[in-house]
Amino acid sequence: MVKVKVPASTANIGPGFDTLGLALDMYNMYSFEETDSGLKIEGCPDEFNNEDNLVYKSFQIAAKEMGKSIKGLKISMETDIPVSRGLGSSSACIVGGVFGANALLCGGLSKDELFKIAVKIEGHPDNIAPAVYGGLTASIVEGDTPYCMKYSLHEKIKFCALIPDFETSTSEARKLLPAEVSYKDAVFNVSRVAVLLKALEEGDLHIINVALKDRLHHPYRKKLIHECEEVKKICVENGSHAFFISGSGPTLMNIIENPEFTNIIKGSIMKLKHSWVIKFLQADYSGATVEVL
Repeated sequence: MVKVKVPASTANIGPGFDTLGLALDMYNMYSFEETDSGLKIEGCPDEFNNEDNLVYKSFQIAAKEMGKSIKGLKISMETDIPVSRGLGSSSACIVGGVFGANALLCGGLSKDELFKIAVKIEGHPDNIAPAVYGGLTASIVEGDTPYCMKYSLHEKIKFCALIPDFETSTSEARKLLPAEVSYKDAVFNVSRVAVLLKALEEGDLHIINVALKDRLHHPYRKKLIHECEEVKKICVENGSHAFFISGSGPTLMNIIENPEFTNIIKGSIMKLKHSWVIKFLQADYSGATVEVL
């Protein structure tokens, strides 16, 4: 049996659309055990207890890439990453399945090779990269090959996620985006990504706040997030250093220093119409890890 631990992730991080990602200390655990035949999945809703399960499909794709096969499989899951909330739940499933196949079937693939397989399944690397490598990542795809670089994050930077009781679909969120953007808006975002990465490294909270501004996706996607402006107002007025949409939403993320921020905003957040879970988070620097039992 092997067990794979995969962190949650927040993508885009303001202006870094489809490029930046950060691993967070919220985890899904996936256990894989070979059986004599069939498929058994534990720890997920009944509608995902079949061969269309993303963890299982990713396992099988990775096994095929390695030229391996298995008679039967039992998958057990312990999931803390909420589904369809902009915290990389699908990427965690994919990475869990790919890493699980490599470990259980003794594939011998490197982390870089597993990254490429996972990106091929997901279609884009922004959440896959931090889930695999941990920390703050920037990714690109050249042809069919993904590349990833890791950046430093200042130790004082912490996060507060506000996770609502409603979902957003990544595909629906993409439909809101314009087919073309202006040269001016492109330069606006490119310049801020460059500055943001250095500011995150140095922990310059003022510049982080300035550099997090975005013109490519945030103005459009916030329309799908109920009470987005109300939540932002509460957070900013109570000491949030910076505020951004996590992935395609609906989770809203704050950059903070003081863990007590979560208690400070609790009363005001609870008065809103929707139920928002307030969660203090820190960066994960390990990425996906495997334990052979």
